[in-house]
Amino acid sequence: MNRDAKTYVAGHKGMVGSAIWNNLLAKGYRNLVGKSSRELDLRDAAAVKRFFDAEQPEYVYIAAAKVGGIMANNIYRADFIRDNLQIQQNLICESFEHGVKKLLFLGSTCVYPRDARQPMAETELLTSPLEYTNEPYAIAKIAGLKMCESFNIQYGTNFIAVMPTNLYGPNDNFDLERSHVLPAMMRKIHLGNCLRRNDMRAIRADFDKRPAANVTGQSSDAELLAAMEKYGIAPDGVTLWGTGAPMREFLWSEEMADASVFVMEHVDFKDACSGKEIRNCHINIGTGQEISIRALSALIAETVGYDGGKIHFDSSKPDGTMRKLTDVSKLNRLGWKHSIELNEGVKRLYEWYLNFPRP
Repeated sequence: MNRDAKTYVAGHKGMVGSAIWNNLLAKGYRNLVGKSSRELDLRDAAAVKRFFDAEQPEYVYIAAAKVGGIMANNIYRADFIRDNLQIQQNLICESFEHGVKKLLFLGSTCVYPRDARQPMAETELLTSPLEYTNEPYAIAKIAGLKMCESFNIQYGTNFIAVMPTNLYGPNDNFDLERSHVLPAMMRKIHLGNCLRRNDMRAIRADFDKRPAANVTGQSSDAELLAAMEKYGIAPDGVTLWGTGAPMREFLWSEEMADASVFVMEHVDFKDACSGKEIRNCHINIGTGQEISIRALSALIAETVGYDGGKIHFDSSKPDGTMRKLTDVSKLNRLGWKHSIELNEGVKRLYEWYLNFPRP
């Protein structure tokens, strides 16, 4: 990549996009362009075309997507498939029409079947049914990686798809309904700890920064307590969805950004392909390590200082896929490996949550 070439980071305000943006700046890339969702609605094909006409980027990172945890994916199924298909369609097609030299599309390991062999190699794609709770989102992401693959085969483009594992880090989403599992658990346990200490001042400060269910720090004690109870935060403990048995893998978002920039700098589409047929050329990005949701909740509780606090699991709620461990051997062979372990990452995230409490 030419450090002076114009590089567009779609989703540069989000957790992954902001990490990619900062990584690029640190490595000397100065000709960066990004638009917030208020400035550019990526679901609007005409608006995206006008943006590409005006900016003419040479490199594109697609870190923009509608994302959420198991609750949001299960409730807002139509929104997840519609919005993500529109975003991908517009960005990939305009990148092709405007001769973008290289594109990186960020997918998700939820593209793999519910009962995929573990650890999940890239070849597990489309081998059996998907997990029901996030099927619409997964189908959208499969469409995106297949768009990249198909444009490369037919037109000789250099569009690369990467499938990151569960990510967490600075600028994460801590919404009690729409966030992913790790930040959702962290906020619930943090609020549970405040409630156990009867620290309503800290609870108000938290809801001022991140309102939930139309409740803010200015709401009454009764409204705050009712909102927390709605999300399983009560004086007798914190309740989490599922049994706690599922195993999950987590990668620090800034490392995901580093891997993304590494792939753009050092890997071409042909490098990620093997075999007689050109398929499964996407690249898993992860750690190759896993932890149970129950053990993760204990790690977060220890980090937060929720000593003696109770954590309950509601087995009437879905677990999702029981195991989702990525095979990262392709990425390792290409030259990149993670370095931040989960214990350290959870400490960093909680420090960020307390000291940089952006909504």
